[in-house]
Amino acid sequence: MLTFRSIAICLGLVWWTGCAGVSTFRSGGIVPIRAANPMLISTSNEDLLWERMVETLEDFQFPILKENRLSRVIETDYKVGASLFEPWHGDSVGLADRMESTLQSVRRRVIVTMVPSEQQPGYLIHVEAYKEFEDLPGLAANSPGGATFLESRPLDRDLEQIQGQSANSGWMSAGRDYKLEQAMMGQLRHLLTQSR
Repeated sequence: MLTFRSIAICLGLVWWTGCAGVSTFRSGGIVPIRAANPMLISTSNEDLLWERMVETLEDFQFPILKENRLSRVIETDYKVGASLFEPWHGDSVGLADRMESTLQSVRRRVIVTMVPSEQQPGYLIHVEAYKEFEDLPGLAANSPGGATFLESRPLDRDLEQIQGQSANSGWMSAGRDYKLEQAMMGQLRHLLTQSR
């Protein structure tokens, strides 16, 4: 017979470790390091730096939308903000952001730029994380509406009745997410120090 305490401990462990039971970060977790943005990386190995930038985005589970090696820019697709019930996702940094993502629909995208430094040998890495809130014009729930058949009307064979939400969801810009940028810069610096 399980007691309430043992059930609470098991649920707490499952919540803390996530569905897979292991951390998704290859480096063992996000390392909270304060870093300048843009950050100067003194290296001549552009390929290694590019791989570490992609690895950092994968650690935060951002799907990469575009990689342009010539202009040295990586853009991610939008990622839905992690709630309190998703501790294995690292895009919501801090308890306040996790609460916000639990109570409000939030999405983020990241643009990483790598520019050769003119003053010192190396590259300037610049991370920009943009946050948006969902702004619904009305109720999001749809009624059956025209998809139901009425007895008082003849059968209408219009199969395009079910169209989903009557109006597109709007997204309202909330500016840049500086805490996420700092966490990503710290993770990138940590990965670079490990590879040396």
